[in-house]
Amino acid sequence: MSETEIPLSKPDLSSVEEELVVRVLRSGRLSIGPMQEEFESHVAKVSGCRHAVAVSSGTAGLHLALLALGIGPGDEVITTPFSFIASANAILYVGAKPVFVDICPKTLNMDPGRIEQAVTPRTKAILAVETFGNPLYMDEYAAIAAKLEIPLVEDCCEALGTRYKGRPCGSFGRVGVFGFYPNKQITTGEGGMVVTDDDRVADCCRSLRNQGREPKGTGSPNTSNTGAWLSHPNLGYNYRLSELQAALGVAQMRRLGQLIQRRQEVATMYINRLLGAGDIVLPAVQPGVDPSWFVFVVRLSTQYGAEERDRIINGMRLHEVGCAPYFPCIHLQPPYRRLGYGPGSFPIAESVSHRTIALPFHPRLSARDVDLVCQTLELMLSREQFSRA
Repeated sequence: MSETEIPLSKPDLSSVEEELVVRVLRSGRLSIGPMQEEFESHVAKVSGCRHAVAVSSGTAGLHLALLALGIGPGDEVITTPFSFIASANAILYVGAKPVFVDICPKTLNMDPGRIEQAVTPRTKAILAVETFGNPLYMDEYAAIAAKLEIPLVEDCCEALGTRYKGRPCGSFGRVGVFGFYPNKQITTGEGGMVVTDDDRVADCCRSLRNQGREPKGTGSPNTSNTGAWLSHPNLGYNYRLSELQAALGVAQMRRLGQLIQRRQEVATMYINRLLGAGDIVLPAVQPGVDPSWFVFVVRLSTQYGAEERDRIINGMRLHEVGCAPYFPCIHLQPPYRRLGYGPGSFPIAESVSHRTIALPFHPRLSARDVDLVCQTLELMLSREQFSRA
């Protein structure tokens, strides 16, 4: 990596994060401690939910959410084919079958008009993803789930801090899940959070993240309550979040407003710079959405395909500009082709997937960085147009 490279993403860390991590190191309490509790409290408040359960990743959170809802072998869960693969993987983890619904080309979220056509007697939940942090239709998904009398699982891993019609992301589903990978609005390195107003779901997730122990009053192996610590009434997992990771989360949540504001500024710079550029579809902020901006993904016009898009990406990388195709369709990945899906199963998702480019996006980008990214993108587009002439 050279000094001039502009990375696709980069965490925004400060002296606040350093201070809290050092505090945890000096405390000697590295797991199941006060930092986890404070972190959970911050996320619960931002999501508008009564409970927040810290876990080792967003993927782990989705897994536990489905288990807590009693979803298992023989069940079907309706979800999107246009997402990071973890959203569908969690359905396979519990032995259920993902039933994909094609997307709306404008919002890149599941088309709500297609959901009920996918319902069968085995449908037990809707797992809706806020793609790139866009919450549009989340209220419609909730209404459909209520009509069908099944739960809505809100995959809000990319939407921390976003609001839709005044409601915070995380509050639309029976249960929601955030993720804190380094490219997210806040990061704990690795980590996630389950949020819910359902006491039973919250207690179940607390137990399952901690090897199936009782959710409350178990202490830790360093306390005198060793009998409870070694009692496992449920088959659980080691999905805990360490105190070091939680310390990062607390520091980041204390700075959440600043981090989101800066992401909004970077997104605005991109939009102003690329507005009117030919052959590029910019991400649009829909009415009622107050975004926190997870990524900045542009889409090439329909005259381009995956081959041209990949040449553009490779050319940008050769010019030391990080970019990526966000996202390859899930149903075309090998584990899902074995379920009978293939090319043409979801044509809108496939068409969009072939033309997306995620540009460098993080709070540390300068106006000069954004201009260089856009110049490089325009250069690569000009080369493609010239090769066609």
